[in-house]
Amino acid sequence: MPRWLRDNMLSVAMLGAFLVFLLLQSVFGWQVHNEELSRYGAEPLSWWAYLGTGHFAEAVFENWESEFLQMGGYVLLTAYLVQKGSAESKPEDQTDRPEDNRDHGRPDSPWPVRAGGLPLVVYRNSLAIALLMIFGGAFLGHLFGGVAAYNQEQALESGAAPISAWQFLGTSDFWFQSMQNWQSEFLAVGVLILLSIVLRQHASPESKPVTAPHAQTSA
Repeated sequence: MPRWLRDNMLSVAMLGAFLVFLLLQSVFGWQVHNEELSRYGAEPLSWWAYLGTGHFAEAVFENWESEFLQMGGYVLLTAYLVQKGSAESKPEDQTDRPEDNRDHGRPDSPWPVRAGGLPLVVYRNSLAIALLMIFGGAFLGHLFGGVAAYNQEQALESGAAPISAWQFLGTSDFWFQSMQNWQSEFLAVGVLILLSIVLRQHASPESKPVTAPHAQTSA
């Protein structure tokens, strides 16, 4: 195995799985959408045309939205809150680690550490900022994809006039889609936090060592 591939296998595996499942989602979503169109006597779409529809955009972005909200919120919450005994929590009495402070920087530390000031302030929070910015983009993608899908559905069913994205933001339909995803993401993380207190997965950084006591808390 090439060294570069071995060193990046985790990200390659995750992103590879993402691409495979996204492709499969598009294929099955295309089939579902064409079945819906056929019920109303509308012409079916090609797969390529389907990729530009609100039906596809809504399905993709409403899930990305919840994932990045979960991860961004999780990064922020773990900076300030603890769970005794969990592998997902920092120790109860820990605030910043010594290495989080600029005076522990090294010559090979990232440039914002060496620069100090505003670049350092932003960099100290850059992971949560980036995740929440992606959440914001996915939220907008869900909103605009969702209103396009909603307007098409209403036009096919009753010939109703289209509504704006702002109007769609105030509908129960939009927030129902969001909440059914948001609640499941935070449930999954909460379960992982609690299960990691008493259960183990050897060799995984998401687990405490197999021999560690249940009361031990570690990040």
